[in-house]
Amino acid sequence: MFYDQTRVILRAGNGGHGCASFRRAKYIPKGGPDGGDGGKGGDLYLHADCNVSDLRAFRYQPHWKARNGEGGRGSQKNGKNGDDVVLVVPVGTIVINDNGKTVCELLEHDQRIRLLRGGEGGLGNLHFKSSTNQTPREFTEGKLGQTGEYVFQLKTIADVGLIGFPNAGKSTLLARLTNATPKSAPYPFTTVDPFVGMTAENEDFDYRKLAIADIPGLIEGASENRGLGHRFLRHVERCRVLLLVLDGAGCDDRDPLEDYQVLVKEMELYDEELVKKQRFIAVNKSDLPNFEENLKRIQTSVDDPVFAICAELGEGLDELRKALFSARLER
Repeated sequence: MFYDQTRVILRAGNGGHGCASFRRAKYIPKGGPDGGDGGKGGDLYLHADCNVSDLRAFRYQPHWKARNGEGGRGSQKNGKNGDDVVLVVPVGTIVINDNGKTVCELLEHDQRIRLLRGGEGGLGNLHFKSSTNQTPREFTEGKLGQTGEYVFQLKTIADVGLIGFPNAGKSTLLARLTNATPKSAPYPFTTVDPFVGMTAENEDFDYRKLAIADIPGLIEGASENRGLGHRFLRHVERCRVLLLVLDGAGCDDRDPLEDYQVLVKEMELYDEELVKKQRFIAVNKSDLPNFEENLKRIQTSVDDPVFAICAELGEGLDELRKALFSARLER
């Protein structure tokens, strides 16, 4: 299972209480106050790691709490600060509070954000000594740490997002273009989770990397959350370039031109900003009948660059790869 959304209950540590204590030593009848301060409660941090793929760690353990600070002690001994807790999340994680507002986003590897602050420790009675109060018994309690319930939501970050109807050949294309090994089979919905692969280009010893995400097959009505529409479409939001993969052979009685129009419409209905992204079209399955006829119809009907490919045989991919790298460098 791929977990891209989960609810968590988080709590920073409470501060330790201050201590009310008096020094007692032989031959010192008036030792005076010597109560130490309480330790600070631990903070709760979020740390983004590109090696973490989803939010499964928080699906099965939704409660996380930093340690409380220790209480102060006599002999002017301060309590130990509570240990911080660092939650490691995937790059692209959004933190949403109970009001539905975005608290923070982690978009870069090794980015660290303090989400909750631990409570301050209380003061011992040593702080309340004065010329008019030689034996203070006052102290303060530690403050409570911050708490909150949040929704962690993952939106895949990639340079290129592969979008298309089920069985259009997106997984096969991803395997050809990158080092990814997604499941591929001759039936629809073999991809049920977003899958990201990396490819590199060597030009004058300058290695440029490209992250390509295979977004699971959409269906008509995805913008209305039919199927798993919203869950899949939100992974497209952060892709810099969109590559629409069409079944050029029109298998299963599909019309590739109509598929293109439906895909663009669903993206627009979900978020108008999606249709403003740079788009390429990969017309797949050039080795099958009816391909040439469908290709000409698409080329004369759309303004986006069109590439004729056969992902299964690896044909036409060099030109497509160069175009994707060029688009990435322009942004």
